Amino acid sequence: MHPSETMSASSRQLMTELQSVGLRLEDPQAGAASRRGGAGPSDHKAVTIDGVTIMVPVHTSTAWHSPFVASAPDGSGRSALKRGAIPIADISFPKAPRFYGLQTLDGIPYAQIATLHGADVLATTVLQTCIRYESRRKTCKFCAIGQSLAAGRTIARKTPEQLAEVARAAVLLDGVKHMVLTTGTPPTPDRGAGILCDSAFAIRAAVDLPIQAQCEPPDDDRWFARMRAAGIDSLGMHLEVVTPTVRERIMPGKASVPLSRYMDAFEAAVGVFGRGQVSTYILAGLGDTADAILAMSGRLVDMGVYPFVVPFVPISGTPLEDHPAPTPAFMRDILAPLGQMVSAAGMRSADIKAGCGKCGACSSLSAYEGVPS
Repeated sequence: MHPSETMSASSRQLMTELQSVGLRLEDPQAGAASRRGGAGPSDHKAVTIDGVTIMVPVHTSTAWHSPFVASAPDGSGRSALKRGAIPIADISFPKAPRFYGLQTLDGIPYAQIATLHGADVLATTVLQTCIRYESRRKTCKFCAIGQSLAAGRTIARKTPEQLAEVARAAVLLDGVKHMVLTTGTPPTPDRGAGILCDSAFAIRAAVDLPIQAQCEPPDDDRWFARMRAAGIDSLGMHLEVVTPTVRERIMPGKASVPLSRYMDAFEAAVGVFGRGQVSTYILAGLGDTADAILAMSGRLVDMGVYPFVVPFVPISGTPLEDHPAPTPAFMRDILAPLGQMVSAAGMRSADIKAGCGKCGACSSLSAYEGVPS
């Protein structure tokens, strides 16, 4: 059943607030299974509320001053969520997956190759380096792709064989339902599409697992058919920011790929993957107005692209670590009409075959789908 059909209005509001202001943990050890740095979701912890698992910031400066506090979890992982000193809800923290206890024959822990996001999606950054990140002048100011690599929590390049091995274990041991393959942008015209094809082909040969791939628009639209033939079910090409002036300020390297190229690529990709199977991340709170995000979302929905709008999370160690997170009111002003928009277009998150939009843990958007404003 869809989250918007079972979730109370108070739970929907609570999820939106938590993803904006974060959560403090009474027991620091409760953050052990959280994610610091990396390609995202970063500085978050998985939290289950009203049967829905979302990613909530716990290691950000905003979270350290959050009015929400989680008590130390009991033996089953359940915890009392308090606003100040007043208990307001019961929450739980998913246990670490069993595949985290395994390693490859050459001694690499599976958790350094792929991680569990949300409740049942396996995710990996195939190439943990990026031409944008390597240049201080061109880097996306919100990005932390190099942090987990520098800290030794991941490896720079995951081979197709490693990914296939971990994916199979995650399905067999933990019931993973779909997988996300993202990548830093390499210095090649395909912008990582070839790497993703090789990875997906190996995974699908080992296990029947729906896959979303994520990369910048490649130089040649024929890559979309190649990606689909390699076993990729859905595609993400992430705008992050929709206003040209804000794009140039926040991500000067990536902004060199104009919005017009993204639009052309979206149209070509929808022709291959189908309506609702192409998506884009939009980070709310970086300078785009709510009207600008909704206007762009309307264009995307008309094209058959699912606009996955998530609250910006200021990650420690990045140039934007002190940038304020968007307010819950700002997020509701976007998510409520956007939820109606995607529903009216017949592009609900549950119908996406694989990926971030289907998982939905980084945004409460799915909880607003079909809900009257």
